[in-house]
Amino acid sequence: MSAPIAAPAPEPNPALAPLRPARPWILAGLVTAALGLTGCGSSPSETFDLTIPSGAARQNPGRSQIVVAEPVALQALESDRIVVRSADGSVSSVGGVQWSDRLPRLLQTRLVQAFENAGRAVGRAGTGINADQVLQTEIRFFGVSTVNGAEAVVELSVKVVASATGKITTSRVFKGSVPLAAVGGREAAVALDKAAQRVFADVVRWAR
Repeated sequence: MSAPIAAPAPEPNPALAPLRPARPWILAGLVTAALGLTGCGSSPSETFDLTIPSGAARQNPGRSQIVVAEPVALQALESDRIVVRSADGSVSSVGGVQWSDRLPRLLQTRLVQAFENAGRAVGRAGTGINADQVLQTEIRFFGVSTVNGAEAVVELSVKVVASATGKITTSRVFKGSVPLAAVGGREAAVALDKAAQRVFADVVRWAR
């Protein structure tokens, strides 16, 4: 009886062959290339802050306690960018610069500090302080306007609300502006800081 004939071994399929580990220098090159692509298009921004007016520190303290709520604003003013409003109504932002925080939170912090420097009993809303009054602010505009020539404009609508009744006891719109020779990043930030200092001082003197 003859022995069975063995079937020929199948040829190896290149598609099913095990992958060879990549060489370390190849992996390093791929990672470097990926990081380079990730960084494309990103430009570093110069960060600016708002300062507190020195003149507000000499005001007489009020008798009532007050808390400062975080200002409310439209979405364009909710970020850390410096916005530009053109004559046609379009809104853009100044490149290469940013505020040190979201604009509403930055304004809240500086308003609290301005009242503190004036000797007022003040705090932030939402921290459990049982104050007599709440300072509510709406940011009408905070940026560069080119409607009537380039200028840095700060416009705030401020209300003082009695905590016991929830009624508005007084309200006022504050506005400060500083002319600009050109719409540049650093120039715009410095001019807006000057305009904001004037508005802060006026708010503190008014809300005694």
